[in-house]
This record gives sequence, structure tokens and C-alpha cells, in this order.
Amino acid sequence: MRHSLAASLFATTLAMAGGMGQAVAQDDPIRVASKIDTEGALIGNMIVEVLENADLPVESRLELGPTNIVRQALISGDIDLYPEYTGNGAFFTDTTDDPAWKDIETGFDKIRDVDAEQNDLAWLTPAPANNTWAIALRQTLAEDNDLSTMADFGRWVSDGGEVKLAASAEFVESDAALPSFQRAYDFTLDQDQLLVLSGGNTAATIRAAAEGTSGANAAMVYGTDGAIAAAGLKVMDDPEGVQMVYAPAPVVRQATLESYPQIEALLAPVFESLDRETLQALNGKIQVDGLPADQVARDYLTEQGLLD
Repeated sequence: MRHSLAASLFATTLAMAGGMGQAVAQDDPIRVASKIDTEGALIGNMIVEVLENADLPVESRLELGPTNIVRQALISGDIDLYPEYTGNGAFFTDTTDDPAWKDIETGFDKIRDVDAEQNDLAWLTPAPANNTWAIALRQTLAEDNDLSTMADFGRWVSDGGEVKLAASAEFVESDAALPSFQRAYDFTLDQDQLLVLSGGNTAATIRAAAEGTSGANAAMVYGTDGAIAAAGLKVMDDPEGVQMVYAPAPVVRQATLESYPQIEALLAPVFESLDRETLQALNGKIQVDGLPADQVARDYLTEQGLLD
């Protein structure tokens, strides 16, 4: 699970804070974990490859579980490092209404400061990508109508543009999702312009838009979904910051970072290279082409000159 967390996570996280601050010896392995999803496996493997390439001792615990499991393991000291999303800080701190989460720098600073003070965790350089709810159109449709942002999309819809959006019931009904986009960009989609699919699987919405299921030509997506480019879709940018920003970043126990301070400099260029389109392409190699996550990670790092 990339984003939404159970309401009990905040309380559970605080309850497990007793594991903080465990000492790390110089020869202890850095226990690297990730969530059990495509992007988590991809970035987790990048972290493992870069640290091992620098001759640091690493123990891989990749694809450990969903957000709550991995977060709890980090705070309790069962793991040392994993990639997390800045937007999840809203749930970790029980401040989902704070507008800070809709700005990448402000949100990053907020969770960095809270986790440093309360949990002895260090957030390192984030990626310039946003894996949040978005709307994507067929590439040809976007190009023919010069559409690249939600502002463009809103004007186009209001001017009579023919659109049918494939989305989950949650996206359509949740005030934080489609209704928020409609208010911010001054457009309305009626029932005839919606194809509501059961569940929240973006693979299904992307497929519907790509194949024109029931006339669909737009899809609810997460910004870095691997199938977006392969399906010939284009994500509309969100200049008003309607959605919370989910930028991936490495989170490490402070005790581990003190023992291995080179972690920060080693991971910074990796994450700085991961913009939205890059993550879409790399995720697509795993999701669409069926390549193993470790191979995709290693090949990318080699191409970027980040491995010896």
C-alpha cells in the first residue's frame, strides 16, 4: 500500500516508540526494507545496490509489507532504512488537514522535523516526483487539445471537451479527490462522463482509458504508475496543489546514520534522478515488461553512472 493508512497507525506508531535509539555497531548490517509494491521494490533495490557498491554491510528485507508494517518495523528498530512517501507524514502525525502536505518542500520539512524529534528518524533527500492521485488522458487527446495541466483540462471540459473518466467510486465520491479537482479547476463531470469501476486498482482504470472501454479516454491514476506511458496516457499536472504530495524519500534510523554517515551522500544522487517520468518508465519495465525489480534497479543505476 502506497498511501492510505489505517486510522490506528498514529497511535500504534507512538506506542512502538520504545525501540528508538538502539545503538548500531560499525559492523552491524544496514537492514534495508521496502513496501510490498512495485515502486517500493524498485527503489528498495536501488538503495541495496548503492550501499553494497560502497562496500557497506547490507541485509535485504525488501517487500516486507504494507506501510503500517514497515513503518512500525523502522520505529521499533527491527529495520534501519526504507523508502517512504512525504504525504504519508500527514497520517503519521495525524495532521491530514494541514496544507503543508500539498507542497513538497513544506511537507518534507514537517515530517523530517517531527520524526527527528519524536522518533529519532532522519529523512534524506527526496525524489522530485509525486506519486499521488491524478488524472491522465490519452496522449493523442492531450496533444491535439494542448492539454498538460488540470487547469487546461478544466477549461477544455467546461468548453465542451468530450471526456469520459474511468475511476474508482472512492475517487469520484471522496471530497479530497475528484470533487476537490472540480472546485479548484472549475469544471464538472456528470454521470455520463464517468465510468466508475469497483475497487481502486489503477491498472483497471488505465486499461479502460487505453482501450476506450465504454468510451473512456481518461483515467484516475497515481502519478508514477508504470502502466501510464505504456498505455499511451499523459498525466495532467496539478499547479494548484489540490492533492497531497507523495514524494519518495529514504528514511533511516538516526543511530544507523550516525554509524554510517555516508548513506546520505550515497543516496542523494539516486533520489535526485527519480523524476515522475523516470519512475513511470522504470515501474513500467517491471509492471508491463515483467522484468525483475532488482535487474531494473541495477541497470538504471549503471546507466546513470551510480555504480562502479
